[in-house]
Amino acid sequence: MLLTAVAALATVVATTLVATSPAQAAGPTAGFVKTADWGTGWEGRYTVTNSGSSTITSWQVAFTLPTGTTLGSFWDATVSSVGQRHTFTNRSWNGTLAPGASTSFGFLATGPGSPTDCRINGAPCGGGTPTTPPTTTPPTTTPPTTPPPSTPPPTTVPPTTPPPTTPPTGGLPRRALIGYLHASFANGSGYLRMADVPAEWDVINLAFGEPTTVTSGDIRFQLCPASECPGVESEAEFTAAIRAKQQQGKKVLLSIGGQNGQVQLTTTTARDAFVRSVSAIVDRYGLDGLDIDFEGHSLYLDAGDTDFRNPTTPVVVNLISAIRTLKQRYGAGFLLTMAPETFFVQLGYQFYGPGPWGGQDPRAGSYLPVIHALRDHLTMLHVQNYNSGPIVGLDGQYHTMGGADFHIAMTDMLLAGFPVAGNPDRFFPALREDQVAFGAPSSVSAGNGYVAPAGVQAAVTCLVRGQNCGGYTPRSGTNPNFRGLMTWSINWDRFYQWEFGRSHGPFLKALP
Repeated sequence: MLLTAVAALATVVATTLVATSPAQAAGPTAGFVKTADWGTGWEGRYTVTNSGSSTITSWQVAFTLPTGTTLGSFWDATVSSVGQRHTFTNRSWNGTLAPGASTSFGFLATGPGSPTDCRINGAPCGGGTPTTPPTTTPPTTTPPTTPPPSTPPPTTVPPTTPPPTTPPTGGLPRRALIGYLHASFANGSGYLRMADVPAEWDVINLAFGEPTTVTSGDIRFQLCPASECPGVESEAEFTAAIRAKQQQGKKVLLSIGGQNGQVQLTTTTARDAFVRSVSAIVDRYGLDGLDIDFEGHSLYLDAGDTDFRNPTTPVVVNLISAIRTLKQRYGAGFLLTMAPETFFVQLGYQFYGPGPWGGQDPRAGSYLPVIHALRDHLTMLHVQNYNSGPIVGLDGQYHTMGGADFHIAMTDMLLAGFPVAGNPDRFFPALREDQVAFGAPSSVSAGNGYVAPAGVQAAVTCLVRGQNCGGYTPRSGTNPNFRGLMTWSINWDRFYQWEFGRSHGPFLKALP
């Protein structure tokens, strides 16, 4: 579902559409708005409002799409279709509406047309008297008449009393504990249900959304198959658990990429597919934001692209454009985080792209133009301070994984800024303190560069308070608004008896 800003827009438009006369608004009404349109398709949202004086316990909205326009994926309702006529019925958790209350459901469509002949509970959607009595038994859910562009939505209702259909507003805590949840695949750490993620975790990144092909831009996300992940919950249980986390003030994000999910937006067509498909997943689960975890060969710089402030490489330019579009669509409350490896960020202090003679790795520093272009939209950057080779810090020395020193030196570069490829005329400006966290493996099995809790906390104490800094003096000074810690992963943390979360969650919250 959309976040507050878009929901508010839908409500305003819906009010405009259904406001006719008090006599016609005696029962429920349904107002329609296109929340996005990309030419070949669009996203629609109906806002159902109880304009009567008594509580309603169910609703159905039916409309017709013109020939040539087909229904795709949908969320926050069930649907039955006969030809071009589609009937949406409330889910168990959003059917009861007190007088004046509203809820909404959405869907994707392919083609240029718009809904016609809208009826709610048999009456005109703008208010009026039913021409036929509304059905009291929800229809059998049938799939769309054409394959949806993303993973189908849940077809069963949550097994427990669900929370409200929109997540609460509000930002992150001053100190945040961020973790990745292996939601779509299995590995040696074992599957962990969303409902079983402990309360210490403030941000839960769903790993991973991956493309259908490297250059398609078409991102898909689905829960791990039961054959690979015994104990996996149903889609409905998963969605209900997300809502429960959001009610507790937690944030749940879609993480795109990972080690195996190579995403190269080489064309504007791929860019638009990225926006379209990511939006469908975000809306389907009602997520709070997006995490960019591009690794491998997803990002690189073409020869001649030497200024991070003015990138020209299509995979970089198109990614920046896509994220800007998503941020514009969802508004200020939509979180944007990034989890690059040191190779793509801090290595840019020495090397940037293929270099002036073309002999360098074109991926070196290639995240820098993305971070810089989106710095006003960026919620958090948490570089993976693991699986890294030695990196030169601002002290001119090589720093290697395995101790507090590496975390301090790598994070200090983001808090102080640095000249890219040693060029003082191309200085990468420091990020705000609250935009910076760092990533560490949760255990020895999670990645190379594991540091025991005491070492991680020494690094944080140095960055925040200027104490326990060992042999490295931060050029950024003290950073009292430093955001927190990220780890790969919550699953591996459970495998090792929750060492990371139980050690660092209370530690972060206790910092002044």
